[in-house]
Amino acid sequence: MAISLLKGQREDLNAPKFTIGLGWDTNSSAGAAFDLDASVFLLNDDRKIPADEFFVFYNNLVSPDEAVEHTGDNLTGEGDGDDEQIRVDLSKIDPRVKEVVIVVTIHQAESRRQNFGQVRNSFVRIVDAANDNEILKYELDEDFSIETAVEFGRIYLRNGQWRFEAVGAGMKGGLQEYLDKYN
Repeated sequence: MAISLLKGQREDLNAPKFTIGLGWDTNSSAGAAFDLDASVFLLNDDRKIPADEFFVFYNNLVSPDEAVEHTGDNLTGEGDGDDEQIRVDLSKIDPRVKEVVIVVTIHQAESRRQNFGQVRNSFVRIVDAANDNEILKYELDEDFSIETAVEFGRIYLRNGQWRFEAVGAGMKGGLQEYLDKYN
C-alpha cells in the first residue's frame, strides 16, 4: 500500500528504478487551454545543474547519464491517472548528482492569464518499476492563486540513502525562475 505524504514529509526510497507520475486537472471555465509541463533538475552539492543537459524536460527527454527519462509532453492533461511520467534509474545516476527536483509549470501562463489556482487534483507519485506498485503519493492541496510553477517534490541523497520529500512550493516566475535558481 502506498504511503500518502503531507507537505514537508520525507520517506526513504528503496526502489532503485521507479516512475515519477504527475497528474492534474484544470478548471474548464478558465478560458484558453492549459498546457502543464513536468521538468526535472538534477543538482549537484551546490544545488546547481552540472551542465545544461541535466535539465530534463519536453525538449531534452533524457539526462546524459540516461538515469532520467521524460516520456513526453502531454498537451491537454485530459483523462485519469498520470498526465506526464518520468522514469528514473538511480543505479545509473551521475555521481555529481545529489538531488532530483520535480517541477511543474504552466506553458505560456502569463499570456494566457493562467495560474495554479485554476489547477486542481494535482499529485506526484512514485511507482516501483519492478512491480508497478505505487510506493508513495503526495497530493497538493494548497491554493496557488498567483503561482505559475510549483516544485512538487524532490529526491535527494542523504547518508547514502535516496529519499523523497513532498515540497509543494510555488513560484510566480514560471520555468525561468527555476532555470535562474539552478543554473
